[in-house]
Amino acid sequence: MILQTIGAFLAVISFSLILELPKKHLLLAGGIGAVGWLSYLLVVAAVGSVTTAAFISSLFVALSSHLSARIFKVPVTVFLVAGILPSVPGASIYRCVSYMIQNNTDLSSHYLVETLQISGAIAMAIFIMDSLFRLIQKK
Repeated sequence: MILQTIGAFLAVISFSLILELPKKHLLLAGGIGAVGWLSYLLVVAAVGSVTTAAFISSLFVALSSHLSARIFKVPVTVFLVAGILPSVPGASIYRCVSYMIQNNTDLSSHYLVETLQISGAIAMAIFIMDSLFRLIQKK
């Protein structure tokens, strides 16, 4: 888990460089992504559901991104886009297409549904956290 978390940290920093994130926020964006990935791994180990893990880790990433954005007076997307990167279901969509090419429709369908569930969980977590911060902001 430690090696995967360090890998997520480095991946998020690398992706942030491609996105031309301000240099002073690179380490924080990497930290948000690493904490998100660590929470993903812990939830998968505890519950066994990748969809639940993606949802909970995305909640952490969205919360951290909102708090960091308010502290450093930058848009939320500075941290959110980079921090959510490790949770994106790239392996599931790869397996879906791979099994589709091999004409294995059962496994292809399984991984397509898994990809859609993970993507929906990520989107829902971001939406919930954005809505909560908007409600708090109005009060």
